Amino acid sequence: MRRGPSTVCDLHRPSLSRRGLLAAAAAGTAMGASAGIRRAEAALDGARSNAITPEAALTRLRDGNGRYVANTPANRDFAAGRAARAAAQYPIACIVGCADARVAPDFIFDQGPGDLFVVRVAGNFVTTDGLASLEYGVSVLGAPLILVLGHSDCGAVKATIDVMKTDATLPGHLPVLIDAIRPAVDLAEKARAQDPLAEAIAQNVRHSVRRLQQAGPILAEAVAAGRVKVVGGFYDIGTGRVAML
Repeated sequence: MRRGPSTVCDLHRPSLSRRGLLAAAAAGTAMGASAGIRRAEAALDGARSNAITPEAALTRLRDGNGRYVANTPANRDFAAGRAARAAAQYPIACIVGCADARVAPDFIFDQGPGDLFVVRVAGNFVTTDGLASLEYGVSVLGAPLILVLGHSDCGAVKATIDVMKTDATLPGHLPVLIDAIRPAVDLAEKARAQDPLAEAIAQNVRHSVRRLQQAGPILAEAVAAGRVKVVGGFYDIGTGRVAML
C-alpha cells in the first residue's frame, strides 16, 4: 500500500542520539569540536518534526479538520511509526480540550499518534496541573501552538449556568468545575447574547486563552518571543467543524 507524505512514518522519523553526536564532535580539535557540536545540535533540531511555526501548526490543524468534516481522513500506517514514537514525541500542538466523550481532538483534527499533546478536563478550563502539562509540552517537547477547544452543548458550562440561576449545591467535587467556569458565564450574561450557552462557551475559551498567554514565566515568555501562539476554537459536534474564536 502506498503512503503519502502525511503518514506517521514520514512525520515521525527516528530521533538522533545526542550523546553519539556530541561524542563524535568531541573527537576533533577544540575548534573542530565546537563546530561539530553546533552541527550536532542543528541535526537534532532538524530531526524534530514539530520544528515549524505556530502558523504552520495551525494550518495543519485546519486542514485536518477539513478532512474530518469531509470524511476523507489521511491514510496512515500506524505500525510504521511505532519505533520512532517509542524514542521520542514531537507534537505539533497542545490541545486544551473538554473531557466530553464526543470531543476527541486526534479525530477532530485528523492527526496521528504523537502529533497532539492533549490536556482534557470537563469544561476545558486551565487547572494548575494542566498548566504545568502545557509548560512541559512547550518547553520540553517544543510544541509551537496551544489551542483551547470549546464545543457545542458543553455540559459543564450548561451546569454552571443552571447552578448560578438556581443557587443549587452540587455534591462531591463538582463545585470545583462551577467555580472555574463561573467567570465566563458572568461575562456572557453581561453580553446579553441571543444564545447565552454558546456565548458562555466562547467566553470560557477566551478566558483560558488569556490566562495561558499571560502565564509566566514559561508560556508568557514563549508567546512574547513568537515561539508559541495560543488560540481558541469552537467545535460544533453536529457538523464536525472547528471555528476559530
